[in-house]
Amino acid sequence: MNGKQREKIEKDRTKSLKELGGFSLWRYLWRLLTSMRTALILLMLVGVASIPGSIIPQRSQNPFEVSDFFDRNPAISPWLDRFYFFDVFGSPWFSSIYVLLFISLIGCVIPRLNEYLRAIFEKPSPPPQSLQLMKGFQSFDSDSIGADKVLILSWLKKKGFRTAEFDGSITAEKGYLKESGNLIFHFAMIFILIGIAVSSIFGMRGDSIVNVGERFQNTPTSYDSMIPGRFYSVESLQPFQIKVDSFLAEYDPLTNQALNYELEVRVREELDSSEEEKVVRVNEPLTFGATRVFLQATGYSPQVTVRDGAGEVTFKGAVAFLPQDPNLTSAGAIKVPDMEPPIGFVGSFIPTAARDEVRGAFSSYPEVLDPRLLLAVWQGDLGMDDGKPQSIYRLDIENMERIGLKALRLGESYDFKVGSITFDGYLPWVNLQIIHDPGKKIALFGGLFALIGALGMLFIHRRRIWIRFSEENSVQLIDVAGFSSSNEELLLRELREFQEFLTLKKGES
Repeated sequence: MNGKQREKIEKDRTKSLKELGGFSLWRYLWRLLTSMRTALILLMLVGVASIPGSIIPQRSQNPFEVSDFFDRNPAISPWLDRFYFFDVFGSPWFSSIYVLLFISLIGCVIPRLNEYLRAIFEKPSPPPQSLQLMKGFQSFDSDSIGADKVLILSWLKKKGFRTAEFDGSITAEKGYLKESGNLIFHFAMIFILIGIAVSSIFGMRGDSIVNVGERFQNTPTSYDSMIPGRFYSVESLQPFQIKVDSFLAEYDPLTNQALNYELEVRVREELDSSEEEKVVRVNEPLTFGATRVFLQATGYSPQVTVRDGAGEVTFKGAVAFLPQDPNLTSAGAIKVPDMEPPIGFVGSFIPTAARDEVRGAFSSYPEVLDPRLLLAVWQGDLGMDDGKPQSIYRLDIENMERIGLKALRLGESYDFKVGSITFDGYLPWVNLQIIHDPGKKIALFGGLFALIGALGMLFIHRRRIWIRFSEENSVQLIDVAGFSSSNEELLLRELREFQEFLTLKKGES
């Protein structure tokens, strides 16, 4: 095909599209959308569109990181924000791709369902004109055609073939449920998409760090981070309470790997209900209806007392520090805005103190065996009154001055020029991940049926055996051949079994 012919075909195609109008145009667009090719392209686009959400910080997950990204990239950040790159999975363009994929899958499956339902009640088609060209062709002579035909039909039905008789021939079909596996798989994919959509729209995911001895109340203010779905109402939070009584962590002394996390809690499902003692382990969450509470991580909260120059207590309590390595070397910030001037501490908590020339101070074991609290003392503007969100685990030292540096042992105090700080102790903390997932059962149902459908597609093989009775030179003949699109070896084995059956019956007669 030369360039002019190709150009002519393209012009004719464009002209045909322009001539489409009204219902014909919509029908063309519907067929284009519901084609398998379009479904695969949309599935690929969903994967490609998810990439920015894994590279660029998302406002729903970490607004502080988004704020830092704006500070580091002031030129490009407004443009990224304009195109929803900081809220990829809630953006109109991602939602459009998702909805189009959903519609495309439904449009692919429904017509095939109608065809399959019709095919269930249709008898197998007649044999082709020439069996010699088909797989495993052989020809046998028979002295008793009528008896052989009855025996053949009996053998085929015994082997699970669906049979249909025609004028002088038989068609036997097996594995016609393979298409049902295909349909089950595609319907299951739709259920999975529905489950994901339900969880995304009506679900919620949140995290809360709770010190041992403290209580978690399922209210919005108790969460450190909370990602509600589009139509999730915080007023619908289940009113359960969790009192953290004790936490046990076991570690391998050779590898420092965690062997077991066990959290003992007392839960109250309703405000006026009695408390129940329960144990939470990794992958053994608490369940409150469609809400599950997982034990996600652990760390330490140093307990400190801060006094001003007059000796008055301006802060006293435990402050959660975030682990920086598997041995729970932790970092955090302590902010005391009530002092004059305001004071902030950038700290590191080391459960089992060790030191080398390269890393400096670090923890050599996750358990608290020889704790240290390393502190840098800063004074100045904490940035808490400028309306800009900031992390409780970080200290903005841009407008501050460092006035002290100290490593404290348990029980020690450090006096700086406007006050003092005492390292009183520590508390283990646990991160509770709360997930409200109303679509999980739908997605699980879809996943199980997707597995069933995939097994049907992989292990059910559709095949046909054709048998034709004829007479040549006063000799009665039985011609046998078959066809399979996926497993010819299985077909040939069944043809050999059938031929052995014919040979045996002929010998008996």
